[in-house]
Amino acid sequence: MKLLDGKHLAEVVKQEIKTEAEKWVAAGNKRPHLAAVLVGDDGASQTYVQHKVRACKEAGFDSTLLRLPDTTTQESLIEQIHRLNQSDMIDGFIVQLPLPKHINVDKVTEAIAPAKDVDGFHPVNVGRMTQGLPCYLPATPYGIMQLLERNQIDTSGKECVVVGRSNIVGTPMSILLSRNTYPGNCTVTLCHSRTKNLPRFTKRADILIVALGQPEFIKGNMVKKDAVVIDVGITRIPDASKTTGYRLAGDVKYNEVAPKCSYITPVPGGVGPMTVVSLLLNTLKAAKKEIYP
Repeated sequence: MKLLDGKHLAEVVKQEIKTEAEKWVAAGNKRPHLAAVLVGDDGASQTYVQHKVRACKEAGFDSTLLRLPDTTTQESLIEQIHRLNQSDMIDGFIVQLPLPKHINVDKVTEAIAPAKDVDGFHPVNVGRMTQGLPCYLPATPYGIMQLLERNQIDTSGKECVVVGRSNIVGTPMSILLSRNTYPGNCTVTLCHSRTKNLPRFTKRADILIVALGQPEFIKGNMVKKDAVVIDVGITRIPDASKTTGYRLAGDVKYNEVAPKCSYITPVPGGVGPMTVVSLLLNTLKAAKKEIYP
C-alpha cells in the first residue's frame, strides 16, 4: 500500500505555481489576485478560507478576504459579486460555502462571471467541462486528477466507482474520469443515497472515490484487493484522548481499508491540500486569461 500524499504534492505544485507567477510578474504583468467572500462565522469555513489566503501568500499571489455578517441579504451579496466581476484588480474569486439558509446558492453561483469563477461552479464552466472544452475545473476534482496523474496511476479501461453525486465533487469527478484523456478512459459508475446494495458496486471498483460526508462509511469488506481509494470526506469526531477533544476522520474506515489498497489518500493530508493548490492553478489561468481571453 502506498499513500497518495496530497500534502507533499501540494507543496511541489505550489512551488511550480510560484515560479510561474514570478515569471509572469517579471514580464511586466500584474501579480495574480484571488479574492474570497466569507458570509457568517462558520468555524470550518473560516479555517478553509485562511488556508487559501495563506496559500496565496506562499505562491506569490495577492489576496483579498471580504467578511460579511450572516445577516447579509442575498441582494447585498450579489451586489458585492457584481463589484468583484467588474474589478480589474481581481483575477478570480470564490464565495465560500455553505451560505446562510436565507441565501440561494444557485443564484449566487450564477451571478459570478464565468471568467472569474475559479471555483469552477458556474453553469458555463460546468458545461465547458462536460464538452471537454477549456474551463476552470472544480478545485477538488482537479486536485484528485492531479493526484492520479502525478502518481502515474493507470486509469485507462479501469472500473471507477464514485460514491456521492454532489455538484462539487461526485458528478464532475464522474465526467472527468470518463473522458477520452489521461487521467480518464474509465468505465464510471456513480452511486448515491438511492443506490441499492452499494457494496455490490464498491467491491468491483479498481478506483474508488468517496465523497459522502459520512465518517468511516466505507468498510474493509466493501473494497476489493489492490483498489485505488480516494477519500474526499473529512469530519470531526469526538475523541476524549485528543487535546482538541476530537479527531479527523474520512469517509473511509482507514485501518480496515488501507491494508487492502494499492494506493489510498490519508485524512487529513490527502485531497484537501490539493484542493487549495488547484484553486491557485485556476487563479493563475485567470490572471493569464488562458480560458477566457
